[in-house]
Amino acid sequence: MSSNTVTRRGFLGTTVAASAATLATTQTAHADTSANANEKIQVALIGCNGMGRGNLNNCARHKDVAVVAACDVYQSRMDSVRRQFPDAKTVADYRDVLADDSVDAVIIATPPHWHALMAVEAAKAGKDIYLQKPMTLHLGESLAVKNAVTRHKVVCQIGTQIHAGQNYRRVVEKIRADHIGKVSVARTFNVMNQGPNGVGKVKDTTVPPGVDWNMWLGPAPKRPFNAILAANSFNHCSFMDYSGGWTPGMAPHIVDLPIWALAPGYPTSVSCAGGRYLTDDDGDAPDTQEMTFKYPDLTIAWSMSTINSFAYDFGSGKPARRLGIYFFGSKATLWSNYSKHEIVPEGDFFDPTVVPGEDDAIDPSPGHEFEWIECIKSRQQPSCSVDYHSCVDVPLVLGNLAYKLGRSVQFDREKLEIVGDDEAARLAVPEYRAPWKFPTEYLTAK
Repeated sequence: MSSNTVTRRGFLGTTVAASAATLATTQTAHADTSANANEKIQVALIGCNGMGRGNLNNCARHKDVAVVAACDVYQSRMDSVRRQFPDAKTVADYRDVLADDSVDAVIIATPPHWHALMAVEAAKAGKDIYLQKPMTLHLGESLAVKNAVTRHKVVCQIGTQIHAGQNYRRVVEKIRADHIGKVSVARTFNVMNQGPNGVGKVKDTTVPPGVDWNMWLGPAPKRPFNAILAANSFNHCSFMDYSGGWTPGMAPHIVDLPIWALAPGYPTSVSCAGGRYLTDDDGDAPDTQEMTFKYPDLTIAWSMSTINSFAYDFGSGKPARRLGIYFFGSKATLWSNYSKHEIVPEGDFFDPTVVPGEDDAIDPSPGHEFEWIECIKSRQQPSCSVDYHSCVDVPLVLGNLAYKLGRSVQFDREKLEIVGDDEAARLAVPEYRAPWKFPTEYLTAK
């Protein structure tokens, strides 16, 4: 990080994130995009498709942000950002963004197989990071991102924006206040029905003009261009090497709630059953997965289906994407999705007068991206820091590893390492396609 960046951040002050109401008064339609606006946090976007654009637009509404660069392997996507922010530079190689001393912070919204390497290199370059979910696809990557962010003292928010919602806050308050008693099991799920054709098939492998397909593939295995795979983050989830499937695609938002409410730390054991039972498309991801995360006094379950969308209390019938979280407490059951929650009492065991008090209240979020910007100013870590979110990420990547191996994976939650399984420990660190190299120096904290 350049010395002028430190000076700029010192000027911006050390205030803790303000309330949503206060911050709302500071929003403007667009941020100043001048690279010479030295009083501002200068933000670059790496990955200029759907979610990245949304994250950038939210950041750009903050009065202390200047959008200075956009990076993508699709020229047309970069050009679209440039039209919105005329003073922003466009570069095709993310390494040029990280080498630019005028860039203070980066939004990484690329396909998931790039997340870990870009985040580690961004931290090493001294850039603060907004990293879209999934944080990583492998345990080794989880540790590398966590250690790099800590070692280089950068501010990192993981892009699980549902965490900022009011409904999640109310659920966490009730769970922590013992409203439903001791929770022994939490069940989470995301279901849909894509039918047997899944995301479809294409035969044309011609790389479109203005697309650097080799760079798009990056450290992941080489394959011919596929328009379905390359289209968007929804389609990525059908291809394991580039997304890890629908578990990393959606579970970070959903498993986040029980991890937040129950604070179980890391699991001791993870198992996964499932397979690709019906889907016949260009992808290779499972259409069914059932994962179990075991903790010392808690079990969390995850269920995923792309071939049946029945969702218990959250809907059935006409196929749709549905999700939910169940907390099974000794006094009641609480079930929730993103926008609502309900309590089902266990008869006389439930005492409706046991409710959250003022001390249990969780303040409103100013917005997930706004929180990140405010934390860059204060040099505090945000609510979805890598330390926090690794407790969401690790069980998911271990679940996919257990799926690949066909057996449970045992985990030392203190040392953060797989135990009793040399093959699992070896496969937990991915081999990157040359010339990209896995950052092994960040596998340990020092």
